[in-house]
Amino acid sequence: MKRFVIEQSEDEFYTTHAGLAFIGPALNRFTSLAVSLNANDTPGDSIASSDVIYSYCAMLAEGKSDFVAVEQHRKGDVHFRESLGIKDVPSESTLRQRMDEHAKRFLAPVSWASIEFLERIKAPVTALATGHVPLDIDAFVMDNSGSKKENVSPTYQRVDGYLALPAYLGNEGWLVNLHLLPGSQHPQKEFISFIRETLGRVRQFCKKKILVRQDSAHDAIDNLCELSRHDKVDWIIKWNPRKQDMIAWARQIFAEGHVVTPRPGKRIGTMSIKDKKEFSDADGVNNTITLRRVVRITERTIDKKGQQLLIPEYELEGWWTSLKVADQEVIDLYKGHATSEQYHAEIKTDMDLERLPSGKFATNQLVMACGALVYNILRFMGQVALVNAKGIIRHEAKRRRIKTVMQELIYFAGRVISSGRRLKLRFSRHVTAHAQTFAALYERLAYG
Repeated sequence: MKRFVIEQSEDEFYTTHAGLAFIGPALNRFTSLAVSLNANDTPGDSIASSDVIYSYCAMLAEGKSDFVAVEQHRKGDVHFRESLGIKDVPSESTLRQRMDEHAKRFLAPVSWASIEFLERIKAPVTALATGHVPLDIDAFVMDNSGSKKENVSPTYQRVDGYLALPAYLGNEGWLVNLHLLPGSQHPQKEFISFIRETLGRVRQFCKKKILVRQDSAHDAIDNLCELSRHDKVDWIIKWNPRKQDMIAWARQIFAEGHVVTPRPGKRIGTMSIKDKKEFSDADGVNNTITLRRVVRITERTIDKKGQQLLIPEYELEGWWTSLKVADQEVIDLYKGHATSEQYHAEIKTDMDLERLPSGKFATNQLVMACGALVYNILRFMGQVALVNAKGIIRHEAKRRRIKTVMQELIYFAGRVISSGRRLKLRFSRHVTAHAQTFAALYERLAYG
């Protein structure tokens, strides 16, 4: 077997992350982020604020969140600098210091850039069969145990960390809002302001009917009343039974509701109930609202293995909703909410954002805002280039996960050539399908 000679060349430059060529055009052509970031720069700043944030966004696109990862791009990485359209690549210390120092100033423009990108790129938003666009809101835990980072505290999963509160839009899962919270904070705290902010951001680029889906952590009358005030907004919110009398519910539902027996020893009953709830508005005036609750109870007298149970088992579930569709359709529509768990995994694992890099809470909030922006860019790349990518991926899909986008497009090897004051990005002749897909997507972002 022949042995390779490992060398470093001074005449040619190769890149293993050619896909960073997409990040610069996405940021520069479809957001005003650079202008917003650089507006308050001082003459003493050796590196522009946009260079700092752009560099970090590019690192996240590679799946690297630690500040030290920027060092590999500082010396001789022409492709990194030119892809982003920046003048300088910050050092690890500069990146950390600038993000710490200006975290609160950077947060608003970076967070808004996510919505600006989706609006300007005209991101496709797929609706449900009812014509509603799903808006899934579901908090998740970020394990940062063993650290002394600011606001790391015990979470409901009994680990020390943070709580992230994201909102995903459409069947594509666009990340339209993302708040980082202290680990011990309940998701319902200040949630009304989060709803208002999220719906305002969504209406910047989506005018369709919205179906808000939330789990039982947000089973609160304040949420239902707030959502009822918004035009073209419906909701399905999981009901928290909270010490209900199972036997009483079983009697009522099996007597009055729709009952099916999927197998011997198992009955499922479903029915809708109209509930009147009292609440106080912003002026302290008491009001009454009538709400629909779909309730389902499952009774098991024989388990799935055929074993007879001495005492029947009951499982009670319910969903608050404003929809005027059949009970089973409400339940089926809520099942799609589970997809948000996949999006959580992509943020935490694919983008390496579970253990945040800074000890300062404000900086970690900025990190998450950068993550949301890059997540949407990568999601768009996957939707445009990889959903029906013949010759690259063997099967079609409605959506590609972020890791797949990184593997197929970001970590795509190429050769950077400088010729006639122009930079060329050249690929092997053996990767025709990848090269054609790459060129088409770059045309869309850089020139389209």
